[in-house]
Amino acid sequence: MHTFTTTLLTLAALLPPTLSQCPLYTTYASSRHPPYTETRHNLSYARPIPSCRTFPSQDVEATIARLRHVITDPDLFRLFENSWPSTLDTTIAWRGWSNASRGEPEELTFVITGDIEAMWLRDSANQLQAYLSVLKPSGEWDSLASVFRGAVNLQARYVLEAPFCNAFQAPEESGRERRSSMNSDRITPAFDYMSVFSCQWELDSLASFLQLSADYAGATGDWAFFGRGNWTRAVETVLQTAESMMIDSYDEEGNWQHTPYTYCAPYGGTPINDCNGSPHRGNIGLVRSFHRPSDDACLFQYLIPSNMMFSTALNASADIVARLPNQAPLAARMRALSAGIRTGITTHGIVNDPKYGPIFAYEIDGYGSANIMDDPNIPSLLSAPWINYTHVTDPIYAATRRKILSRDNPYYTWGPVLSGVGSMHTLPGRAWPMANVMSVLTSGEDEEVLRELGALVGSTDGFGVLHESVDSHREGVWSRQWFSWANGLFGQAVLELERGRPWVLGGSFQ
Repeated sequence: MHTFTTTLLTLAALLPPTLSQCPLYTTYASSRHPPYTETRHNLSYARPIPSCRTFPSQDVEATIARLRHVITDPDLFRLFENSWPSTLDTTIAWRGWSNASRGEPEELTFVITGDIEAMWLRDSANQLQAYLSVLKPSGEWDSLASVFRGAVNLQARYVLEAPFCNAFQAPEESGRERRSSMNSDRITPAFDYMSVFSCQWELDSLASFLQLSADYAGATGDWAFFGRGNWTRAVETVLQTAESMMIDSYDEEGNWQHTPYTYCAPYGGTPINDCNGSPHRGNIGLVRSFHRPSDDACLFQYLIPSNMMFSTALNASADIVARLPNQAPLAARMRALSAGIRTGITTHGIVNDPKYGPIFAYEIDGYGSANIMDDPNIPSLLSAPWINYTHVTDPIYAATRRKILSRDNPYYTWGPVLSGVGSMHTLPGRAWPMANVMSVLTSGEDEEVLRELGALVGSTDGFGVLHESVDSHREGVWSRQWFSWANGLFGQAVLELERGRPWVLGGSFQ
């Protein structure tokens, strides 16, 4: 049996001896480093030296080496070689084993989002998804499969401890410093401030746990893993939590009723009506979400992209549950909830736009009110095919996409530096490269793909990595030099292009 002491000794033997001597990547990433591409954009090399990378992978290195002979433009290749390995290079903050007091030892992986020392359920699932193309079955500790298993196990723990929360501090086994996250927010139900980093109710967080699980199972076929530990209990908690957020704002007698989760904060769009938000018609198949994947408060709590993702993730993970002994009723319950959400979206989440015709709304309240926009963070309406909810040829999606990528979207921003979808998280006028990457992943036209790739290559301010947001009019003005999720997604896009449109990677952006 593992103990905290033996865990530390094991890690000391497994990790490179110089890792503790490496500079903080936040500091390292704030400067440019040679060798430069010495081309139009003169992009910096942004990877840490090999001994300072948080998880080495020979499969990742082999893929980068192969792409060197596929991508002909030096700036595009530099952006790929910096971006795709970012999560493994810089954000696998800790790996170890659970304490013996918690039962049989489990692998644990703490994945930070980048420049914030916390693990978001959504971000970490998406960050690891970037490596599905090289994920293989393996029981070895130094395998990518072990990293995935550790992340699934830790997310299951977080879900069981605080299912309404979205971001968490390092597990106690890590020995990493944990601080109280208590602030002036008023949130129910109560949670442990020393474990939770942020407790914003985001439906996509629970969807991400399910999706990470399905990603691992689909790539490895390791169904037995899910029969061990607390994974099934966590899935049951996911269902209970989501179903509790489908209630009406009024009971049958007309009394106002509180949602199981309530949230009031002095910033970020405080929900009205005693921290419950505006009234919503309940039991229409959809699940309420107080916050968007950008961590900003919803205007209307039936957030359509998050319901799309949750529906898809329920179906995908139900395939795992169905393979476990005596779990057929749970799998059936998951599939029924998934189908009900899809029906709810079709019935209530499609509105008629006077210019574009039937399109998906971003948020609704069930009473007829709708918020027509999109946000760059995934799940978004733009990402609907990427999250496997629909196909790019779906006429409703196609019309929605045209509106999102136009000035008819109130959060679309344009200018000489970068044009694309922006977010209220960083104020209007700033395009998020993540949305430009998603435009590549959902495009059916080579011309659009080439245009977006060129825009992304030119958006980094010479750093050679994608930022969170970029000011559309002021070169050199951007947020977050270390944002692994967007960078991993860019790597996925390049690998998707290699599989489906390799000729695009032969283009020049000089």
